[in-house]
Amino acid sequence: MKKADDSGPNPDRRIFKMEQLENKSETKIQEPKQKFSERFGKFHDKYYKLFLIIPIILLVLGFIYMFSFYQKNNDYIYRDISLTGGTSVTINQAININDLSKAISDKLENVNIREISDLVTKEQIAAIVETKSDSEITRTVLEQYLGYSLDEENSSFEFTGSTLSESFFRQLLIAVLIAFCLMAIVVFIQFKSFIPSLAVIGCAFVDIFFTLVVANMLGIQISTAGIVAFLMLIGYSVDTDILLTTKAIKREEGSLNKRIFDSFKTGITMTLTSLVAVLIALIIIGQFSSILSQIFTIMIIGLSFDIFNTWVTNVSIIKWYALKKKK
Repeated sequence: MKKADDSGPNPDRRIFKMEQLENKSETKIQEPKQKFSERFGKFHDKYYKLFLIIPIILLVLGFIYMFSFYQKNNDYIYRDISLTGGTSVTINQAININDLSKAISDKLENVNIREISDLVTKEQIAAIVETKSDSEITRTVLEQYLGYSLDEENSSFEFTGSTLSESFFRQLLIAVLIAFCLMAIVVFIQFKSFIPSLAVIGCAFVDIFFTLVVANMLGIQISTAGIVAFLMLIGYSVDTDILLTTKAIKREEGSLNKRIFDSFKTGITMTLTSLVAVLIALIIIGQFSSILSQIFTIMIIGLSFDIFNTWVTNVSIIKWYALKKKK
């Protein structure tokens, strides 16, 4: 009797071979990722303490710059008229803001001029003039330049006293301080450990501090909306730090490097998603609103620093603490 020929077509065998090929290809795809994570983990284990030198240098340079800035301006930020007091005039017609700025800058104090454009046509429909001078002087100077009287139909005037603005500014600072203290309390309750909690709180502070330094370098005049943006940064900077600290210290599955790498994949996705969304909003909407433009700009600067401070500074501190605790 002849044996059955096994060389003929066999669906089960073909399926088995295809599964083998797929498993081999998946293994080949996964191997480079595993090797990269392992190589980077070994590299980070060796040099993670040295990485702390970078934020320390940046922090020292930041304090030096802020000290110099305060000596020069007698303040820690550039404030707009909503925080210093002054006059804001909206002129309801298209004006060459460059010519206007040249004509009135020597006659008014701390002049800031911006245009308002139509959202669809992008044509200028008005101009806003902000100055620390009082409303009567501002009205006289603008009428001399324009050649006609300003009334309720072609313009609008808003004046804020310096005392009221200063009081409002102090209240905003108190609000930021209270928000920061409440955040610190929640973090200490969550982790019940000094060093991890201090790392999370310190990272949030450094995010705000670095953002403030860059805002001053760019000459951004901080308004009430800008203070609100700094309040928002507290929340944005803390979430990824809490994610990292929770996975690295409170979880036990896998190695420490694997837990850190898993938290990095989740955290960087969260931050980059927010960063891209804010960047798109700045490009599309920011040019039509100075308030939104300032909020989006501060958020972009802060989120960019949050990536560095979380995944360079905080990772090193948390790894140092976890390894020391394990011993």
